[in-house]
Amino acid sequence: MASYRFPIFIWEDQHGAFNACLLEELLEGAAVGRSAQEAADQLEEFVRWTAREGWLPEPDLLEPRLLTVKVQVRPEYQVAGPMAWDKERMRIYASEETVLLRVACVRGKDSNGLPVCVMPLVGGRFTYYEPDALKGLVEHYVQTAMKGMSPRQVARFLPPRSVALDEIVVQVAQARRIEEDGPKLAALNAVAEPIGARGVRRQSSRPWERDAQVARLVELLGRERANVVLLGKSGSGKTAVLAEAARKLERGRPESEDEVADREEGAPRVRHRFWLTSAARLIAGMQYLGQWQERCEALIAELSSIGGVLCVENLLDLVRIGGVGAGDSLAAFLMPYIQRRELRLVGEVTADELDACRRLLPGFADLFQVLTVPDFTRGQAIAALTKLGGAHARNLHVSIEAGAIELIHRLFARFMPYHNFPGPASSFLLELFDRVQRRKMGALTASAVVEQFIRQSGLPEVFLRDEQPLAREKVIAAFGAAVIGQERAVEAAADLILTFKAALNDPGRPLGVLLFCGPTGVGKTELAKAISNFIFGHGEQQDRMVRLDMSEYAGPGAADRLLGAARAAFDRRGEPSPLIRRVRRQPFCVILLDEIEKAAPEVFDVLMNVFDEGRLTDPYGRLTHFRSAVIIMTSNLGADAPESFGLGKAAAPNYEDHAMRFFRPEFFNRIDAVVRFDPLSLASMRQITEKELRALSAREGLARPGLRLQWGNGLVDWLIAAGFDSRYGARPLQRAIETMIVAPLGKYVVEHPELGPGELTIEPGPNGIAIIRNC
Repeated sequence: MASYRFPIFIWEDQHGAFNACLLEELLEGAAVGRSAQEAADQLEEFVRWTAREGWLPEPDLLEPRLLTVKVQVRPEYQVAGPMAWDKERMRIYASEETVLLRVACVRGKDSNGLPVCVMPLVGGRFTYYEPDALKGLVEHYVQTAMKGMSPRQVARFLPPRSVALDEIVVQVAQARRIEEDGPKLAALNAVAEPIGARGVRRQSSRPWERDAQVARLVELLGRERANVVLLGKSGSGKTAVLAEAARKLERGRPESEDEVADREEGAPRVRHRFWLTSAARLIAGMQYLGQWQERCEALIAELSSIGGVLCVENLLDLVRIGGVGAGDSLAAFLMPYIQRRELRLVGEVTADELDACRRLLPGFADLFQVLTVPDFTRGQAIAALTKLGGAHARNLHVSIEAGAIELIHRLFARFMPYHNFPGPASSFLLELFDRVQRRKMGALTASAVVEQFIRQSGLPEVFLRDEQPLAREKVIAAFGAAVIGQERAVEAAADLILTFKAALNDPGRPLGVLLFCGPTGVGKTELAKAISNFIFGHGEQQDRMVRLDMSEYAGPGAADRLLGAARAAFDRRGEPSPLIRRVRRQPFCVILLDEIEKAAPEVFDVLMNVFDEGRLTDPYGRLTHFRSAVIIMTSNLGADAPESFGLGKAAAPNYEDHAMRFFRPEFFNRIDAVVRFDPLSLASMRQITEKELRALSAREGLARPGLRLQWGNGLVDWLIAAGFDSRYGARPLQRAIETMIVAPLGKYVVEHPELGPGELTIEPGPNGIAIIRNC
């Protein structure tokens, strides 16, 4: 028998109840009783129950001592803005007086001899080095934890009636100790983690509504001792199914005769037999020829000694990593061991990735039995989210507003139809609970769901709530303020927005595929930016436009560069291109393909599938979805026709005819609309000049000292005469403003640092602009 001494912290609250908690990092437990002894007895029973379940860590808080530290805390009031668009901007009002807290702490040493401090009532544990720094660190962590709390919230941490430090002693049989007493698993611990470990369990939730798949996997891994590949879409819960099956096999069933025979004679049984790793971890740090092969051999030997199973996060990665081709990959090295049953392997894969495995390394996929994890029905998805939400609500002592779970399902099904349930929706729900806990909210509401979805997707609230109308005139006005003189283009963009708002867009395609045609410098890029800001500019990430200069994708190998990183040609690992990485990280975006006509024909072949099905599959079977993106192509086709020059619009060319003659019919037919941009008129140029001057007034160098710019019609006419070229649109005007206005104005501001609030009038002069200060 082994004795374990676990320190516990006991306190009496203001209602006379006695509370107790464990002070261990790896063993969490709390109890409430009518007396200190009753609370301690409950904790002791909990620890004994944990030991009976087969897992009990060594105590990691040695030589505990109780002390009290005085900390000054200043409460705050946080109030949301009154307007709907200002709800996320919290206004903070600091309290006039501070509150003195007497924080009870327990200091001691961890198993490595380092000083450690635990704050049971506040929550927190930290390591320190100098004894003199302990008080300052306690003050720092307490003030950080209570930042933003109101006086009522701070009052919950006022000192209890009494505090005490005690310990419980538990006798545990040697056979129940954790696997440190078993064989040393140096290679496994270096590149893998036991699925039953707490850190791995926390990364995946329970496999709700997947009982049939868990039972079948237990049968395959337990009785049939097969190599298994879990086949399902990304986010379908494959890892959760694997973790639950591993837990059942490790805890709920005795070893079979074959498993006993697999272990070395006399070797003790270890707790963890399922180890999770990835192809990248298997070769991490290996620089020389043969190094990762030696590591894998040691790994296989250790797994064989404990009857273990190796689980990989992505089976395809084993095929594409390790050498210059599939024949030199990790999968090719492991195949003989799997065939001789010296290694048991479990992997996760999607259907496209499994096809890629069969194509790249024939015979490898045939070594596995396939267990399909099917898609959820609507009822199953809602049931799984409800069970997950109910479990977290009980743990956090919060409630869930009626309809909140159904709203999460509707938002993901409507705006992310390509994502499978419950993956992203489950992560979204857990983030919501974390936000509810940090904000000290008592319930998870539908409003909180909408706010969180806005932060992640960038979509405005008007798109998420069907009951809110969206007037076409409002959209046209928003775009018209950003792009001047392009009424037809603005109306075409507004129609795209309204179709999306009405949920009439094809869910199997991108939100829109538009071709912007017209002369240079007339607002094509500005309208793309305006669309990005209007649809996706309301979340935490503001920049939602991905811009590609298609002249960089001309010539041989252009399609490979569009799909893969430049270095992929050398390392053969198929790393995705910056475009693919950006869309995978944030699918809600506008993709601007600038000067599309300059791309190579093979690039058009790649884009056709994106335009038609909203998805892109690379040679390794990895899928990227474009169904939440707006794809905009710009082109100058037809703009070089002589009749397109000038300020008038009457003789503008037919850009759609030029585009139809240039692009192949199958490519052109996948474009939703060809949006025509007209040459700029003189009236439009005046408005653009006024807009640019107003934007100049808002720059930091003028806004910080409170300076305002004033100008007259003469300055506008002077700038138009100097900066407008009918062939280049408004871009020469921007250069003229920078040269003729910004540069002299910057020189004036630098030479007059004493400038304060006031007005600066700008007038054209014979040698440049004249700047007149109006006090």
